[in-house]
Amino acid sequence: MKTVILPSGEKVPALGMGTWQLGESSDTHAEELATLQLGIDLGMTLLDTAEMYGEGQAETLVGEAIRGRRDQVFIVSKVYPHNASRRRAAAACERSLKRLQTDCIDLYLLHWRGNIPLQETIEAFEDLKAAGKIRHWGVSNLDVDALREIESLKDGQQMALDEVYYNLERRSVEWELMRWCHERKMPLIAYSPLEQGKLMDHAGLLELASRLGMTVAQLMLAWLLRNEQVIVVPKTAQRVHLKENFASLDYSLSVETLAELDEMFPPPTSAMPLQIL
Repeated sequence: MKTVILPSGEKVPALGMGTWQLGESSDTHAEELATLQLGIDLGMTLLDTAEMYGEGQAETLVGEAIRGRRDQVFIVSKVYPHNASRRRAAAACERSLKRLQTDCIDLYLLHWRGNIPLQETIEAFEDLKAAGKIRHWGVSNLDVDALREIESLKDGQQMALDEVYYNLERRSVEWELMRWCHERKMPLIAYSPLEQGKLMDHAGLLELASRLGMTVAQLMLAWLLRNEQVIVVPKTAQRVHLKENFASLDYSLSVETLAELDEMFPPPTSAMPLQIL
């Protein structure tokens, strides 16, 4: 498994598993559980979830999937902005821990910016770290201006990473955010790396992937995985698609292929708002 290094020096898998919309149906529960367990077996041991996903149902599924193998996985979860105060974050974290069936979350993120001052959220996260409830903290859906603000605050330098909407069609992070994070050795997590499957029938991607002996999903994931500071968390509810995603690690894209992809999906040429799903 390729790895990405956190600011602390800890290595985590570059290819993990997302869980948005998982755990919400009893009809698909068995296959979703088997898919997460297979991913762990293959080394995709970073699991990305949130209290928002199915109002805790995704965390509950993750808790079931990691039962008896907690020491093999790296759990990322997120707190609602309205729960990111010192008082409410402690309670929200306890609920997540209970659903996850663990006593510590490896990486706890502010899901997006709300009305609670960032300094108070940082203090809440540092309290949770001191109590052994979380190991690292970070943010999600925040652009570089907000990251600069956090960095200027007390203990803001403890921020581990930013999770953002990033794929071939959503490249706004490349203008400034990615460079800013790279200078601080702070990774990005790319969520919705397959654009919710909306590009699977894209004519140009189909032709290029076929020529390379890949699927479109593998091409999109390999494009993201080429970056040493990006963690990719595709979500799938089926083992067959998980195996397909895992195989993206076997491919390395040439300079010529990357240029073709830039022609199809041009990188940003000026500053633009951070794209959020």
